[in-house]
Amino acid sequence: MSYTSSPMTEAMYYILLALMNPNHGYQLMAAIEQVSNGRIKMGPGTLYGVLTRLQKDEMIVILNDDGRRKTYAITEDGRTALNVEYKRLKDMIQDGVILEERS
Repeated sequence: MSYTSSPMTEAMYYILLALMNPNHGYQLMAAIEQVSNGRIKMGPGTLYGVLTRLQKDEMIVILNDDGRRKTYAITEDGRTALNVEYKRLKDMIQDGVILEERS
C-alpha cells in the first residue's frame, strides 16, 4: 500500500466510502452527501483534488474513461486503508466514553 499517512482527511474517508460502488465525479458528489447523511457537500475542486491524490496513492483506479467522464473504483489498498481509518475512528469514539462517565 502506497498510502501511509494517518489520519485520513474527512474528504478522503468519504470519497473512499462512497466508492464502495464505482462512480463518476458528479454521481460521486451525490453519493458522498448520501453516505454522510447530508453532512458533507463536497465541491468539484475538493473532489477532483482528492481523487488525483487517491489515484497517485493507488487507493482508487479509473475503471472507464469515455473522454467526458471517468468512472472510479476503490482498490484493495483503498479498502485496507479505509478499514484502518474506520477502526481508528471507532477507537477514538471508545476513548471518548470518559465524557459520558463525567456527565
